[in-house]
Amino acid sequence: MTSATAGSLTAADQHLVDGVLAGRRRALAKTITLVESTHSDHQRRARQVLAALLPHTGRTIRVGISGSPGAGKSTFIESLGIYLIEAGKRVAVLAVDPSSSVSGGSILGDKTRMELLCQRDEAFIRPSPSAGSLGGVADKTREAMLVCEAAGFDVIIVETVGVGQSETTVAGMVDVFVLLQLPNAGDDLQAIKKGIVEIADLIVFNKADIDERAAAFARGQMKAALTMLRSASPNWRPPVLTVSALAKRGIAEFWAEIERYQSTLTATGEFDEKRRRQSVDWMWSLIDSGLRRYFRSHHGVRSALPDLSRDVAEGRTTPGAAASRLLAYLKH
Repeated sequence: MTSATAGSLTAADQHLVDGVLAGRRRALAKTITLVESTHSDHQRRARQVLAALLPHTGRTIRVGISGSPGAGKSTFIESLGIYLIEAGKRVAVLAVDPSSSVSGGSILGDKTRMELLCQRDEAFIRPSPSAGSLGGVADKTREAMLVCEAAGFDVIIVETVGVGQSETTVAGMVDVFVLLQLPNAGDDLQAIKKGIVEIADLIVFNKADIDERAAAFARGQMKAALTMLRSASPNWRPPVLTVSALAKRGIAEFWAEIERYQSTLTATGEFDEKRRRQSVDWMWSLIDSGLRRYFRSHHGVRSALPDLSRDVAEGRTTPGAAASRLLAYLKH
């Protein structure tokens, strides 16, 4: 932490930083709450706190887990988390729950679905509402990961909302992206067209104990289909595994593949390069969202937007013409 950064922190925020670095749960939870806040003063404080924590990040493996509802993501993560804890690791789970488009609220039920993992001192589970963010993750998931890294967790697992094949954003913020599938979920070749299979680093068929023949068939079908796709890395061909999270079968083999992935990409320099690229992409993502907020808060835009929206809706002007007029306000 630089002296300039240290000087900019209030006593309360320095207390948060010290608490996170000491691994104290209350400080960790309060810091993530601060990071997730949309209040302008909280955002300013959060930037300073993150700057102080940044030198203590980067030593964690980040695992993103996606899949359709019913694939057993929470059960899989609980079994994996307990396995890792018994292997001597500390595990943080950032579970993103879908927000209601009507009320804006979320159930945030992952703590009840991971009851055994919740009871372990070596685990930290943080449910967050997606709050309209696209890609299956919350708006501040990246920042929350940094806070957990600074707190000394060895593994950070990001569980997406499970809304379907559009959950690709998480792949751009984790080291390894895992797609969880069901053996009897339909034609896997159709999934390839959706894009999510193309960016998966590992593909896992869960609940294999229910119908082992179906699981074996689905695994073979997916492996054959993957030969027709170009891998995201020239040094890694995504393996296809079958597991039973409920019966805790295949979890050790799954983690062995994660470690093999990390060592393979580290040896070629891809692992560090991937993180550097993600950091730059993150910066541009924040610039884009900041520009959208600035645009919407511009006085001229706010004044003209209702009438122009009505004109577009009623066919009196084109969307392109309306957009050009609104964007022109930023030149003044």
